[in-house]
Amino acid sequence: MEEIRRMEPIEGIHGLPEQVSAEQFAPSAFSRNRKKLMMWIFIISDALLFGSFLAVYTFERFISPSWPDRWKIFEPGYLAVMTVVLLSSSTFMAVAVEGLKQGKNRRFGFFYAVTILCGIVFLAMQAHEWAHFIGLGARLNTNPWGVPLFSGLFFMITGFHGFHVLTGVLILSFIGVLKLMGKVSDETIELAGMYWSFVDLVWVFILAVIYLL
Repeated sequence: MEEIRRMEPIEGIHGLPEQVSAEQFAPSAFSRNRKKLMMWIFIISDALLFGSFLAVYTFERFISPSWPDRWKIFEPGYLAVMTVVLLSSSTFMAVAVEGLKQGKNRRFGFFYAVTILCGIVFLAMQAHEWAHFIGLGARLNTNPWGVPLFSGLFFMITGFHGFHVLTGVLILSFIGVLKLMGKVSDETIELAGMYWSFVDLVWVFILAVIYLL
């Protein structure tokens, strides 16, 4: 009887055996989702930074006695194409991630590649837009329209966003190669998709504040 009592598990909280309760609750939800949590922290902090830049632009826009007419500087049709290309890439990325979850690898690969291509096209179009803007005489500290901060803030904000797009293209390309080699998980692809969607969303605010306001 004494030996039988020794073999019985010691009861823990709520009458559960101590050994079972420890093994059951060891993997917490936080440990499983910490990568997504870190990505959300990065996105929120980056969003605050972009928000600060756009707030400064808006402040300068309203305290200045005059402000350049953007529609006389930039081509609306060209800008519309840039926007469609970048925003469409978010849809393609979402379709790629969904295809990956469903085990449709060919569908994933196609739309994933199209997403990267859209990013490259957007960067090329933005480079052309910058060349046009510089060709009109815009510089970081001066421009022909009499509001020096206009061009300086434009270069800073759109350049910072362009850097994010370039980073996204490089990350997606690198992860795509690793995925072909079977060295990254589906979760990594999903995290990259979160970053890409954030970059596209930021462009909507840039479009509204810089080009339309």
